[in-house]
Amino acid sequence: MRRTAPLVAALALASVLTAGGTSAARPGPADPPGQGGGLRDVMFVGNNWEGTATVVDAATHRSIRTIGTIPDRGQRMLEIVTRPDRLAFYLAIRLGVGEGHDQFTDDMFTTHDGRMVAVSRPSFADVVGIDLASGAIRWRFPMEGYRADHMGVSPDGERLLVSDSTANKVHELDIRTGTKLREFPSGDTPHENNYTADGERIFHASIGTVYTPTDRPLFDTTKGERVFQIVRNADMSIENRWDMGLELAEAGYPDMSSAVRPMAVAPDERFVYLQVSFFHGWIEFDTQAADPEVTYEGEPTVGAVTRVVDLPRRTTEPRELYVLDSAHHGLAIDPEGTTLCAAGTMDGYAALVDRETEEHTLVDVGEKPYWSTNGVHGNECWVSVSGEDEVVVIDYDTAAVVATVPVGDHPQRVREGVVAQDVVKAWRKTR
Repeated sequence: MRRTAPLVAALALASVLTAGGTSAARPGPADPPGQGGGLRDVMFVGNNWEGTATVVDAATHRSIRTIGTIPDRGQRMLEIVTRPDRLAFYLAIRLGVGEGHDQFTDDMFTTHDGRMVAVSRPSFADVVGIDLASGAIRWRFPMEGYRADHMGVSPDGERLLVSDSTANKVHELDIRTGTKLREFPSGDTPHENNYTADGERIFHASIGTVYTPTDRPLFDTTKGERVFQIVRNADMSIENRWDMGLELAEAGYPDMSSAVRPMAVAPDERFVYLQVSFFHGWIEFDTQAADPEVTYEGEPTVGAVTRVVDLPRRTTEPRELYVLDSAHHGLAIDPEGTTLCAAGTMDGYAALVDRETEEHTLVDVGEKPYWSTNGVHGNECWVSVSGEDEVVVIDYDTAAVVATVPVGDHPQRVREGVVAQDVVKAWRKTR
Protein backbone atom coordinates (compact mmCIF):
# COMPACT_ATOMS: atom_id res chain seq x y z
CA MET A 1 0.00 0.00 0.00
CA ARG A 2 1.38 3.41 -0.81
CA ARG A 3 0.32 6.98 -0.52
CA THR A 4 0.92 9.54 -3.25
CA ALA A 5 3.40 12.35 -2.73
CA PRO A 6 2.29 14.97 -0.21
CA LEU A 7 0.42 17.92 -1.56
CA VAL A 8 2.84 20.56 -0.28
CA ALA A 9 3.37 22.00 -3.75
CA ALA A 10 -0.34 22.16 -4.43
CA LEU A 11 -0.99 23.86 -1.11
CA ALA A 12 1.75 26.35 -1.85
CA LEU A 13 0.02 27.09 -5.16
CA ALA A 14 -3.26 27.55 -3.29
CA SER A 15 -1.58 29.95 -0.89
CA VAL A 16 -0.19 32.05 -3.71
CA LEU A 17 -3.47 32.17 -5.61
CA THR A 18 -5.56 33.04 -2.57
CA ALA A 19 -3.26 35.61 -0.99
CA GLY A 20 -5.20 38.80 -0.36
CA GLY A 21 -8.40 37.20 -1.72
CA THR A 22 -11.07 35.68 -0.52
CA SER A 23 -25.92 8.22 12.69
CA ALA A 24 -28.06 7.37 10.26
CA ALA A 25 -31.50 8.70 9.84
CA ARG A 26 -34.00 6.11 11.05
CA PRO A 27 -37.79 6.19 10.90
CA GLY A 28 -39.36 7.81 13.95
CA PRO A 29 -42.28 6.36 15.89
CA ALA A 30 -44.84 7.89 13.52
CA ASP A 31 -43.16 6.52 10.42
CA PRO A 32 -44.06 3.20 8.81
CA PRO A 33 -41.76 0.32 9.79
CA GLY A 34 -38.81 -0.35 7.51
CA GLN A 35 -39.62 -3.65 5.85
CA GLY A 36 -43.33 -4.07 6.46
CA GLY A 37 -44.57 -0.59 5.51
CA GLY A 38 -43.56 1.95 2.94
CA LEU A 39 -39.82 1.88 3.57
CA ARG A 40 -36.93 -0.46 2.77
CA ASP A 41 -34.05 -0.66 5.25
CA VAL A 42 -30.77 -0.21 3.39
CA MET A 43 -27.11 0.64 3.78
CA PHE A 44 -25.60 3.41 1.65
CA VAL A 45 -21.97 2.89 0.60
CA GLY A 46 -20.20 5.99 -0.68
CA ASN A 47 -17.83 5.23 -3.55
CA ASN A 48 -15.65 8.26 -3.06
CA TRP A 49 -13.43 8.24 -6.13
CA GLU A 50 -16.22 7.16 -8.48
CA GLY A 51 -18.90 9.67 -7.57
CA THR A 52 -21.56 7.08 -6.81
CA ALA A 53 -23.28 5.42 -3.88
CA THR A 54 -24.21 1.76 -3.77
CA VAL A 55 -27.54 1.02 -2.07
CA VAL A 56 -27.46 -2.38 -0.35
CA ASP A 57 -30.42 -4.21 1.18
CA ALA A 58 -29.74 -4.28 4.93
CA ALA A 59 -31.19 -7.77 5.41
CA THR A 60 -30.13 -9.71 2.32
CA HIS A 61 -26.83 -7.85 1.73
CA ARG A 62 -27.66 -7.62 -1.97
CA SER A 63 -26.97 -4.52 -3.99
CA ILE A 64 -30.21 -2.82 -5.04
CA ARG A 65 -28.98 0.17 -7.00
CA THR A 66 -26.00 2.39 -7.71
CA ILE A 67 -26.93 6.05 -7.77
CA GLY A 68 -24.87 8.93 -9.12
CA THR A 69 -23.81 11.64 -6.68
CA ILE A 70 -22.35 14.09 -9.21
CA PRO A 71 -25.04 14.64 -11.88
CA ASP A 72 -23.98 18.29 -12.01
CA ARG A 73 -20.30 17.53 -12.59
CA GLY A 74 -20.01 19.67 -15.72
CA GLN A 75 -21.43 22.75 -14.03
CA ARG A 76 -19.29 22.32 -10.94
CA MET A 77 -16.10 21.84 -12.97
CA LEU A 78 -16.82 24.98 -14.98
CA GLU A 79 -17.09 26.93 -11.72
CA ILE A 80 -13.83 25.44 -10.47
CA VAL A 81 -11.69 26.06 -13.54
CA THR A 82 -12.84 29.69 -13.79
CA ARG A 83 -11.79 30.49 -10.20
CA PRO A 84 -8.05 30.18 -9.50
CA ASP A 85 -8.52 29.75 -5.75
CA ARG A 86 -11.08 26.96 -6.20
CA LEU A 87 -8.95 25.27 -8.85
CA ALA A 88 -5.90 25.30 -6.58
CA PHE A 89 -7.74 23.61 -3.74
CA TYR A 90 -9.46 21.17 -6.09
CA LEU A 91 -6.05 20.04 -7.34
CA ALA A 92 -4.68 19.97 -3.81
CA ILE A 93 -7.49 17.66 -2.69
CA ARG A 94 -6.85 15.36 -5.64
CA LEU A 95 -3.10 15.19 -5.06
CA GLY A 96 -3.18 14.83 -1.29
CA VAL A 97 -6.36 13.82 0.50
CA GLY A 98 -7.65 11.94 -2.55
CA GLU A 99 -4.37 10.04 -3.08
CA GLY A 100 -4.33 11.18 -6.70
CA HIS A 101 -8.11 10.90 -7.19
CA ASP A 102 -11.09 13.22 -6.95
CA GLN A 103 -13.22 12.92 -3.80
CA PHE A 104 -16.81 12.94 -4.95
CA THR A 105 -18.78 10.97 -2.31
CA ASP A 106 -17.93 11.25 1.34
CA ASP A 107 -20.89 11.05 3.72
CA MET A 108 -24.60 10.28 3.21
CA PHE A 109 -27.83 10.36 5.19
CA THR A 110 -31.38 9.72 3.99
CA THR A 111 -34.51 11.57 5.00
CA HIS A 112 -36.98 9.62 7.11
CA ASP A 113 -39.44 9.34 4.24
CA GLY A 114 -36.84 7.51 2.14
CA ARG A 115 -37.10 9.89 -0.81
CA MET A 116 -33.90 11.88 -0.59
CA VAL A 117 -30.27 11.39 0.39
CA ALA A 118 -27.92 14.18 1.45
CA VAL A 119 -24.34 13.71 0.23
CA SER A 120 -21.19 15.64 1.11
CA ARG A 121 -18.79 16.04 -1.83
CA PRO A 122 -15.24 17.06 -0.80
CA SER A 123 -13.87 17.96 -4.24
CA PHE A 124 -16.90 20.14 -4.99
CA ALA A 125 -16.89 21.66 -1.48
CA ASP A 126 -20.61 21.21 -1.01
CA VAL A 127 -23.53 19.14 0.23
CA VAL A 128 -26.41 18.22 -2.05
CA GLY A 129 -29.83 16.71 -1.53
CA ILE A 130 -30.47 14.09 -4.22
CA ASP A 131 -33.95 12.88 -5.13
CA LEU A 132 -33.77 9.09 -4.93
CA ALA A 133 -36.48 8.54 -7.54
CA SER A 134 -35.16 10.84 -10.26
CA GLY A 135 -31.50 11.22 -9.34
CA ALA A 136 -31.86 14.99 -9.64
CA ILE A 137 -30.39 17.46 -7.17
CA ARG A 138 -33.10 19.11 -5.04
CA TRP A 139 -30.82 21.50 -3.19
CA ARG A 140 -27.15 22.43 -2.87
CA PHE A 141 -25.26 24.05 0.00
CA PRO A 142 -21.72 25.29 -0.85
CA MET A 143 -19.12 25.36 1.90
CA GLU A 144 -17.64 28.64 3.07
CA GLY A 145 -14.26 26.98 2.63
CA TYR A 146 -12.88 24.66 -0.01
CA ARG A 147 -13.80 21.15 1.15
CA ALA A 148 -16.73 19.28 2.73
CA ASP A 149 -16.23 16.24 4.94
CA HIS A 150 -18.05 14.11 7.52
CA MET A 151 -21.65 14.76 8.43
CA GLY A 152 -24.06 13.84 11.21
CA VAL A 153 -27.85 13.65 11.40
CA SER A 154 -30.10 14.46 14.34
CA PRO A 155 -32.15 11.62 15.86
CA ASP A 156 -35.36 13.15 14.50
CA GLY A 157 -33.83 13.18 11.03
CA GLU A 158 -34.49 16.88 10.47
CA ARG A 159 -31.06 18.49 10.97
CA LEU A 160 -27.81 17.75 9.19
CA LEU A 161 -24.31 18.64 10.37
CA VAL A 162 -21.47 19.01 7.87
CA SER A 163 -17.81 19.68 8.59
CA ASP A 164 -16.38 22.56 6.55
CA SER A 165 -12.76 21.43 6.36
CA THR A 166 -10.94 24.70 5.65
CA ALA A 167 -13.38 27.10 7.36
CA ASN A 168 -12.87 25.33 10.70
CA LYS A 169 -16.56 25.16 11.53
CA VAL A 170 -19.53 22.84 11.34
CA HIS A 171 -22.75 23.94 9.60
CA GLU A 172 -26.20 22.81 10.67
CA LEU A 173 -28.64 22.45 7.76
CA ASP A 174 -32.28 21.64 7.30
CA ILE A 175 -31.94 18.22 5.66
CA ARG A 176 -35.04 18.71 3.49
CA THR A 177 -34.15 22.11 2.04
CA GLY A 178 -30.40 22.57 2.58
CA THR A 179 -31.10 25.84 4.39
CA LYS A 180 -28.44 26.78 6.92
CA LEU A 181 -29.77 27.00 10.46
CA ARG A 182 -26.76 27.43 12.75
CA GLU A 183 -23.06 26.59 13.15
CA PHE A 184 -20.42 25.88 15.78
CA PRO A 185 -16.64 26.41 15.79
CA SER A 186 -14.08 23.62 15.52
CA GLY A 187 -10.33 23.21 15.40
CA ASP A 188 -8.32 22.77 12.21
CA THR A 189 -9.99 20.40 9.72
CA PRO A 190 -13.24 19.51 11.47
CA HIS A 191 -14.05 15.84 11.04
CA GLU A 192 -16.61 13.55 12.68
CA ASN A 193 -19.98 14.52 14.22
CA ASN A 194 -22.16 12.29 16.40
CA TYR A 195 -25.41 13.23 18.16
CA THR A 196 -26.40 11.75 21.49
CA ALA A 197 -29.55 9.62 21.41
CA ASP A 198 -31.70 12.45 22.76
CA GLY A 199 -30.17 14.95 20.32
CA GLU A 200 -29.15 17.31 23.09
CA ARG A 201 -25.37 17.07 22.59
CA ILE A 202 -22.92 16.53 19.75
CA PHE A 203 -19.58 14.73 19.98
CA HIS A 204 -17.20 16.35 17.50
CA ALA A 205 -13.51 16.11 16.62
CA SER A 206 -11.06 17.92 14.37
CA ILE A 207 -8.04 16.18 12.89
CA GLY A 208 -5.69 18.94 11.69
CA THR A 209 -3.56 18.78 8.56
CA VAL A 210 -3.26 15.04 8.06
CA TYR A 211 -1.80 15.47 4.56
CA THR A 212 1.51 17.13 5.54
CA PRO A 213 4.81 15.19 5.54
CA THR A 214 5.66 16.29 9.11
CA ASP A 215 4.59 13.02 10.70
CA ARG A 216 7.05 12.72 13.58
CA PRO A 217 6.24 13.87 17.15
CA LEU A 218 8.91 16.59 16.95
CA PHE A 219 6.81 18.37 14.32
CA ASP A 220 3.40 17.63 15.83
CA THR A 221 2.52 21.29 16.32
CA THR A 222 2.61 21.81 12.54
CA LYS A 223 -0.59 19.74 12.34
CA GLY A 224 -2.68 22.61 13.67
CA GLU A 225 -5.27 22.77 16.45
CA ARG A 226 -6.92 19.41 17.01
CA VAL A 227 -9.69 19.15 19.56
CA PHE A 228 -12.31 16.71 20.76
CA GLN A 229 -15.36 18.58 21.98
CA ILE A 230 -18.92 18.21 23.20
CA VAL A 231 -21.35 20.79 21.83
CA ARG A 232 -24.73 21.73 23.35
CA ASN A 233 -27.36 21.47 20.67
CA ALA A 234 -29.63 24.01 22.35
CA ASP A 235 -27.35 26.96 21.59
CA MET A 236 -24.36 25.43 19.73
CA SER A 237 -22.05 26.36 22.61
CA ILE A 238 -19.06 24.22 23.54
CA GLU A 239 -19.69 22.30 26.75
CA ASN A 240 -16.23 20.72 26.96
CA ARG A 241 -13.14 20.73 24.80
CA TRP A 242 -10.02 18.58 25.09
CA ASP A 243 -6.63 18.29 23.39
CA MET A 244 -6.39 14.50 23.30
CA GLY A 245 -2.60 14.57 22.92
CA LEU A 246 -2.35 16.40 26.26
CA GLU A 247 -4.89 14.05 27.83
CA LEU A 248 -2.84 11.08 26.67
CA ALA A 249 0.37 12.62 28.02
CA GLU A 250 -1.30 13.16 31.41
CA ALA A 251 -2.27 9.49 31.37
CA GLY A 252 1.34 8.46 30.81
CA TYR A 253 1.38 8.23 27.01
CA PRO A 254 3.49 11.10 25.67
CA ASP A 255 4.17 11.84 22.01
CA MET A 256 0.82 10.53 20.82
CA SER A 257 -1.25 12.49 18.33
CA SER A 258 -4.04 14.89 19.29
CA ALA A 259 -5.99 14.04 16.12
CA VAL A 260 -9.11 12.06 17.02
CA ARG A 261 -10.17 9.99 14.04
CA PRO A 262 -13.37 7.90 14.08
CA MET A 263 -15.02 7.48 17.45
CA ALA A 264 -17.60 5.14 18.96
CA VAL A 265 -19.88 6.39 21.72
CA ALA A 266 -20.90 3.82 24.33
CA PRO A 267 -24.63 3.39 25.03
CA ASP A 268 -24.25 5.24 28.36
CA GLU A 269 -22.76 8.19 26.39
CA ARG A 270 -20.20 8.68 29.15
CA PHE A 271 -17.39 6.63 27.66
CA VAL A 272 -16.16 7.33 24.16
CA TYR A 273 -13.79 5.07 22.23
CA LEU A 274 -11.31 6.85 19.99
CA GLN A 275 -8.74 6.23 17.31
CA VAL A 276 -5.93 8.77 16.96
CA SER A 277 -3.48 9.35 14.14
CA PHE A 278 -0.63 6.83 13.76
CA PHE A 279 -1.92 4.56 16.54
CA HIS A 280 -2.72 0.88 15.95
CA GLY A 281 -5.35 0.47 18.62
CA TRP A 282 -8.02 2.33 20.57
CA ILE A 283 -8.42 4.69 23.49
CA GLU A 284 -11.12 4.83 26.14
CA PHE A 285 -12.04 8.32 27.30
CA ASP A 286 -14.28 9.03 30.28
CA THR A 287 -16.05 12.33 29.54
CA GLN A 288 -17.23 12.67 33.14
CA ALA A 289 -14.05 11.93 35.08
CA ALA A 290 -13.21 14.90 37.32
CA ASP A 291 -9.99 16.78 36.53
CA PRO A 292 -9.91 19.83 38.87
CA GLU A 293 -6.35 20.77 37.91
CA VAL A 294 -7.36 21.63 34.35
CA THR A 295 -9.78 24.45 33.55
CA TYR A 296 -11.71 25.47 30.47
CA GLU A 297 -12.94 29.06 30.25
CA GLY A 298 -12.05 29.48 33.93
CA GLU A 299 -14.00 26.47 35.17
CA PRO A 300 -12.66 23.07 36.28
CA THR A 301 -13.04 20.59 33.49
CA VAL A 302 -13.80 16.90 33.34
CA GLY A 303 -12.56 14.06 31.18
CA ALA A 304 -9.68 11.61 31.36
CA VAL A 305 -8.08 8.81 29.36
CA THR A 306 -8.86 5.58 31.18
CA ARG A 307 -7.38 2.98 28.80
CA VAL A 308 -4.98 2.82 25.86
CA VAL A 309 -5.14 -0.55 24.11
CA ASP A 310 -2.83 -1.74 21.35
CA LEU A 311 -3.93 -3.90 18.44
CA PRO A 312 -1.46 -5.84 16.26
CA ARG A 313 0.63 -3.83 13.84
CA ARG A 314 1.07 -5.78 10.63
CA THR A 315 2.20 -3.11 8.21
CA THR A 316 5.89 -2.53 7.59
CA GLU A 317 5.28 0.89 6.06
CA PRO A 318 6.84 3.88 7.83
CA ARG A 319 4.35 6.28 9.39
CA GLU A 320 5.09 8.84 6.68
CA LEU A 321 3.30 6.53 4.24
CA TYR A 322 0.21 5.97 6.36
CA VAL A 323 -2.93 6.95 4.48
CA LEU A 324 -3.70 10.47 5.76
CA ASP A 325 -1.96 9.61 9.06
CA SER A 326 -4.49 6.80 9.65
CA ALA A 327 -3.03 3.68 11.18
CA HIS A 328 -6.62 2.67 11.88
CA HIS A 329 -9.69 4.51 10.56
CA GLY A 330 -13.10 3.14 11.43
CA LEU A 331 -14.60 2.30 14.82
CA ALA A 332 -18.05 1.08 15.87
CA ILE A 333 -19.60 -0.39 19.00
CA ASP A 334 -22.44 -2.89 19.03
CA PRO A 335 -25.86 -1.77 20.37
CA GLU A 336 -25.30 -3.61 23.67
CA GLY A 337 -22.00 -1.80 24.18
CA THR A 338 -19.99 -4.99 24.65
CA THR A 339 -17.92 -5.24 21.46
CA LEU A 340 -15.89 -2.79 19.41
CA CYS A 341 -15.35 -3.18 15.67
CA ALA A 342 -12.16 -1.47 14.49
CA ALA A 343 -11.03 -1.05 10.89
CA GLY A 344 -7.27 -1.67 10.77
CA THR A 345 -6.59 0.54 7.77
CA MET A 346 -2.86 -0.01 7.37
CA ASP A 347 -3.03 -3.58 8.71
CA GLY A 348 -5.67 -5.12 6.43
CA TYR A 349 -7.98 -6.44 9.12
CA ALA A 350 -11.10 -5.69 11.11
CA ALA A 351 -10.75 -6.33 14.84
CA LEU A 352 -13.66 -7.45 17.01
CA VAL A 353 -12.73 -6.44 20.55
CA ASP A 354 -14.37 -7.37 23.84
CA ARG A 355 -14.85 -4.01 25.53
CA GLU A 356 -14.37 -5.41 29.03
CA THR A 357 -11.55 -7.93 28.63
CA GLU A 358 -9.82 -6.26 25.64
CA GLU A 359 -9.51 -9.66 23.95
CA HIS A 360 -9.73 -9.39 20.18
CA THR A 361 -10.36 -11.46 17.08
CA LEU A 362 -8.84 -10.35 13.79
CA VAL A 363 -10.75 -10.77 10.55
CA ASP A 364 -8.69 -10.45 7.37
CA VAL A 365 -10.64 -8.22 4.98
CA GLY A 366 -8.09 -7.01 2.43
CA GLU A 367 -6.38 -3.75 1.54
CA LYS A 368 -7.23 -0.51 3.33
CA PRO A 369 -10.36 -1.06 5.42
CA TYR A 370 -11.57 2.52 5.87
CA TRP A 371 -14.77 2.63 7.92
CA SER A 372 -16.89 0.49 10.21
CA THR A 373 -20.47 0.94 11.33
CA ASN A 374 -23.36 -1.09 12.70
CA GLY A 375 -25.85 -2.67 10.36
CA VAL A 376 -29.62 -2.25 10.61
CA HIS A 377 -30.62 -5.89 11.06
CA GLY A 378 -28.94 -8.33 13.37
CA ASN A 379 -25.70 -8.05 15.23
CA GLU A 380 -23.50 -6.91 12.33
CA CYS A 381 -20.54 -4.65 11.68
CA TRP A 382 -20.19 -3.34 8.14
CA VAL A 383 -16.60 -2.56 7.10
CA SER A 384 -15.74 -0.75 3.88
CA VAL A 385 -12.56 -2.12 2.28
CA SER A 386 -11.51 0.70 0.00
CA GLY A 387 -8.57 -1.06 -1.60
CA GLU A 388 -10.76 -4.01 -2.63
CA ASP A 389 -13.91 -2.08 -3.67
CA GLU A 390 -15.94 -4.21 -1.28
CA VAL A 391 -17.90 -4.05 1.93
CA VAL A 392 -17.44 -6.91 4.39
CA VAL A 393 -20.24 -7.71 6.83
CA ILE A 394 -19.11 -9.36 10.08
CA ASP A 395 -21.19 -10.99 12.81
CA TYR A 396 -20.35 -9.39 16.16
CA ASP A 397 -20.95 -12.56 18.18
CA THR A 398 -18.97 -15.03 16.08
CA ALA A 399 -16.58 -12.74 14.14
CA ALA A 400 -17.66 -14.66 11.04
CA VAL A 401 -17.92 -12.94 7.68
CA VAL A 402 -21.58 -13.20 6.69
CA ALA A 403 -21.33 -11.30 3.39
CA THR A 404 -18.90 -9.65 1.02
CA VAL A 405 -20.57 -7.04 -1.17
CA PRO A 406 -18.89 -5.69 -4.34
CA VAL A 407 -19.36 -1.92 -4.63
CA GLY A 408 -17.78 0.97 -6.57
CA ASP A 409 -14.37 2.61 -6.66
CA HIS A 410 -12.90 3.31 -3.22
CA PRO A 411 -15.80 2.84 -0.78
CA GLN A 412 -15.40 4.88 2.37
CA ARG A 413 -18.38 5.97 4.46
CA VAL A 414 -21.15 3.43 5.06
CA ARG A 415 -24.42 4.68 6.59
CA GLU A 416 -27.75 3.06 7.37
CA GLY A 417 -30.81 4.59 5.78
CA VAL A 418 -34.21 3.96 4.24
CA VAL A 419 -35.65 4.10 0.72
CA ALA A 420 -39.36 4.36 -0.05
CA GLN A 421 -40.69 1.08 -1.43
CA ASP A 422 -42.24 2.76 -4.46
CA VAL A 423 -38.82 4.21 -5.29
CA VAL A 424 -37.29 0.74 -5.09
CA LYS A 425 -40.00 -0.59 -7.43
CA ALA A 426 -39.29 2.20 -9.90
CA TRP A 427 -35.59 1.37 -9.76
CA ARG A 428 -36.37 -2.24 -10.73
CA LYS A 429 -38.21 -1.06 -13.84
CA THR A 430 -35.22 0.95 -15.05
CA ARG A 431 -32.57 -1.73 -14.63
